[in-house]
Amino acid sequence: MDTPRTVSDCHATDRPVAALATWHPHGEHIAPHRHSRAQLVHALSGVMTVQSATGSWVVPAGRAVWMPEDIEHRIHIAGDIAMRTLYVAPQARPNLPARCEVIEVSPLLREAIIAATGIGLHYPTAGRDHRVMELILDEIERAPRLGLHVPLPRNAQLLRLCQRMIAEPAEPVTLESLAAQMHVSGRTVARLFHREVGMSFGDWRRRMCLLLSLPRLAAGASILEVALEHGYLSPSAFSAMFRRALGVSPTDYLVSRE
Repeated sequence: MDTPRTVSDCHATDRPVAALATWHPHGEHIAPHRHSRAQLVHALSGVMTVQSATGSWVVPAGRAVWMPEDIEHRIHIAGDIAMRTLYVAPQARPNLPARCEVIEVSPLLREAIIAATGIGLHYPTAGRDHRVMELILDEIERAPRLGLHVPLPRNAQLLRLCQRMIAEPAEPVTLESLAAQMHVSGRTVARLFHREVGMSFGDWRRRMCLLLSLPRLAAGASILEVALEHGYLSPSAFSAMFRRALGVSPTDYLVSRE
């Protein structure tokens, strides 16, 4: 029986792309770590939350997160996950993403990723296996990028307040209440949000609540529970926000694409 490959094996190969299949139970936390290769991390089911110093990326089934090399990150698992990870050498392609991004995984890319986990780590540089890996890189380059990211500010005082909102999303917060805590005007806080995270306070808070809700829904929480946990007075109000942001209902969004 063949010995299962490891992350170290994927890093050690001289081929530009290596694939690894792993399984993770609901609630698992993968401790902070970094890789010398870029990663494309795809879950066949469940929801992953990937966090680094610059923000959080929420990755439901049917999507994947691209993580450039040498960026420290950690992963939280919601729902049992069959994870498929590609390890991509820095020199594999010049036009691969330079920053963390969530991408849409097309049916073609999904099947190619699954096929890649059965390809040897030292595949020939010509032939079918090589073409599968090249197809994967083609599909990553052209895949739609998704706004499933909560950016964090660099300003230390605002960062602490944002982290508190993430920890307690049901607490009512306004620009004025933030301004009082920072001893500045509401207008100053509004400008600071635009400068630090590239969006208004209201847009940031709605995105934060939206993305925090996805792991809870994947873990089996009801829409009512999730709505109340994130400061919405009713499931219909939460669902309306969800549909405006993502174009589908909360239930439809989390349907597995298997």
